[in-house]
Amino acid sequence: MQISINRDELLKPLSYVAGVVERRQTLPILSNVRLRYYDDVLELTGTDLEVEVVTTIKLDGQQEGEATIPARKLYDICRALPAQAEIRITLDGERARVQSGRSRFTLVTLPSTDFPSVEVGAWDLSLNVAEADLKRLLDKTQFCMAHQDVRYYLNGLLLELKQHSLRAVATDGHRMGLSELKLKESVSEDQQAIVPRKGVQEISRFLDSSERQAALKLSRNHVQVSVASVILTSKLIDGRFPDYTQVMPSSHRNIARIDRLLLREALGRAAILANEKYRGVRLTLSAEKAVINAHNPEQEEAQEEVEAVYNGEELEIGFNVNYVIEAINGLEGQEVELGLNDANSSCTLQTPDQPQTRYIVMPMRL
Repeated sequence: MQISINRDELLKPLSYVAGVVERRQTLPILSNVRLRYYDDVLELTGTDLEVEVVTTIKLDGQQEGEATIPARKLYDICRALPAQAEIRITLDGERARVQSGRSRFTLVTLPSTDFPSVEVGAWDLSLNVAEADLKRLLDKTQFCMAHQDVRYYLNGLLLELKQHSLRAVATDGHRMGLSELKLKESVSEDQQAIVPRKGVQEISRFLDSSERQAALKLSRNHVQVSVASVILTSKLIDGRFPDYTQVMPSSHRNIARIDRLLLREALGRAAILANEKYRGVRLTLSAEKAVINAHNPEQEEAQEEVEAVYNGEELEIGFNVNYVIEAINGLEGQEVELGLNDANSSCTLQTPDQPQTRYIVMPMRL
């Protein structure tokens, strides 16, 4: 195999592939990217056995062949070379030679026949979604996923398909994010899939805000998202996601509307003096105002006051300030609407003009 390619053409596709590859692997070949050149196409593949990314680049008149090369090292070399540099990759026995101008690199290869591939079988469902819509759906919910929770099904994101809607739900047991989009095509049967954390993060990384169509495919054990020249396939988490509808209040006795950016800034300032371990702040709602209090073991205190449209009963409730700030960051619009029932019940955050995205944050005892 011998190929010559512009550095800028190779860098982005290589970054998608190298992002999947773990630095430390039990199988050495999983640290490598597989390069295959055939039919005027350069194909790059990376996998960790759970997630696989395949990207293709149109490239004319090169010498066919395939090799596996250390992914991170190849990516770092390409990134360090000057823009528009021409890169030549030549397979020489068990070595790959990378040349660009006066720079020469020799990398150890492994047999491409040993490179694993994700076996997916037949797809149960396939649909097209606008790339920007899918990215928005994932970005507004993925930060609520649990991290290394013993309840393994929480370490991922639920994709739920129902007739004309696609819903994403994530929770770590303390807060929940939910976002929904309407589909142009109907789904024949309801379906749920739990996509693992890494799969969600890698899908979100290569999606952008364009209006291109992303192809979404689901089977019993896998999900696949493909856009243009990038195809990502991920195993699904085998488990049952909790019935999230049970924690969604059907109504609220008390509703407060507050300027979204003012509330975020006030919470950010109060958070400076919040307890570093528990991150708790106290929110007091009374006629036309919201007061935020924070304190820490050093007896330091912060108090912030913001205007609020609120006519309900006086209410005092504690929250993890990070959860509330992240929820506000996930919302759009000028105002945020806080729905509450009492000091011991969850709080729902959403914007009045975009009810398809909402967050639920559980209270804290302070």
